[in-house]
Amino acid sequence: MTKKVLVLPGDGIGPEIMAAAQQVLEAVIAKQGLAIELDHALVGGAAIDAEGAPVSDATIAKAKAADAILLGAVGGYKWDGLEMAKRPEKGLLRLRADLDLFSNLRPAILYPQLAEASTLKPEVVSGLDILIVRELTSGIYFGQPRGIRVNEQGEREGFNTACYTESQIRRIAKSAFEAAMQRNKKLCSVDKANVLEATVLWREVVSDLAKDYPEVELSHMYVDNAAMQLVRAPKQFDVMVTGNMFGDILSDCAAMLTGSIGMLPSASLNAEGLGMYEPIHGSAPDIAGKDVANPLATILSVAMMLRYSLKEEAAAKQIEQAVSKVLDQGYRTSDIQQSGCQLLGTKAMGEAVVAAL
Repeated sequence: MTKKVLVLPGDGIGPEIMAAAQQVLEAVIAKQGLAIELDHALVGGAAIDAEGAPVSDATIAKAKAADAILLGAVGGYKWDGLEMAKRPEKGLLRLRADLDLFSNLRPAILYPQLAEASTLKPEVVSGLDILIVRELTSGIYFGQPRGIRVNEQGEREGFNTACYTESQIRRIAKSAFEAAMQRNKKLCSVDKANVLEATVLWREVVSDLAKDYPEVELSHMYVDNAAMQLVRAPKQFDVMVTGNMFGDILSDCAAMLTGSIGMLPSASLNAEGLGMYEPIHGSAPDIAGKDVANPLATILSVAMMLRYSLKEEAAAKQIEQAVSKVLDQGYRTSDIQQSGCQLLGTKAMGEAVVAAL
């Protein structure tokens, strides 16, 4: 049966990194003889310019009909002046909400070839392998009411609502416990239960669910301490689970431990296994069109897509091994450049991974 993948290049460096990733995907499809069909659509600023909205109903329909979605990046200076409801990022949020992509898996893995590229000492980060499980469709990014209003004192104030239901917490915690069972059976739940009632409930629900996973060692940590510990001693963590906003921040912090945010993929999954796969970095409009962006995070997102949604483990491993081989060969993009290594552009790096396959 043919699997369908919807490709959404997006904005900024999105089309460049997607071109490299698609080249790799097509190579592994040919190598493995996989029955995978690609379709394309617009999202973000590109969709605003062409279709009048950050994501069209037609694209949402295509996404729902697909087996997996591969996304580049959205946003850019060009659209910064638009009102909040019409910004490119709303396209991404609608995809997450309409497809119920509640479980965001963000690995932070340090390739041994890049130990010197991290801003932390090699002995602190060598061997780093963390999985952050971020709740993606609830919390303060989606809570109502929200907006900007004039208060009783006649002063403008912005307001957002941070809220989680028990079922929302339980399903993301289950996702994290299941991930921990596949790894080292160690889970740290991150909250701010000393201040926020929404995370008091979070801690209660996660603790209750832990009874169903007696093999998993569960710990709790306040988010401010978690941020400090990620920099102080990151290898103490294996799987971390947290809410939408905290996960957004902590996963970017963890990304830089690995040397570059340009190396890290992500998966956003719903209960049926449909996933949207994307690099965790942004659209980087300042370097768009310059052929300098690192495509490896997007290429590794292809590997995650093959593993989680398309159930093609052998193909996923081939891509990951090819990326490691390219690094062994001394090829680097500018964000991970090291002395004695050969600097490649976006297109050439994608070609190098294809050659390594």
